[in-house]
Amino acid sequence: RVHLVESGGGSVQSGGSLRLSCVVSGYTFGSYCMGWFRQVNGNEREQVASIDSEGALMYHDSVKGRFVISQDIAKNMLYLHMSDLKPEDSAVYVCAADLPRIEWWVSCAPSNYWGQGTQVNVSS
Repeated sequence: RVHLVESGGGSVQSGGSLRLSCVVSGYTFGSYCMGWFRQVNGNEREQVASIDSEGALMYHDSVKGRFVISQDIAKNMLYLHMSDLKPEDSAVYVCAADLPRIEWWVSCAPSNYWGQGTQVNVSS
């Protein structure tokens, strides 16, 4: 069974940086679509960034130039490097994955497996 567990959240001041990590267990990596979502106060989840096994990347407009998604398949890890953080980035960040990736005809928007989330708070 696939499990995703996030870590790395915390509290930082505006302009600061954090690196979120997501460890994937229960899957021998082949094709994949993985990404990060964020959610504020139970509102709809917003896809922040994604990456697939073809190397295609996606970023929400609000984080372009500030966030970088990366993976280390050998370590079963997904990362989100966040810099120049702003108060509006405060949210619960959740790791998600489609393992394996099946719907290659659409953009990577993972939905099959979800982590529990890690809280990020950015103060002004």
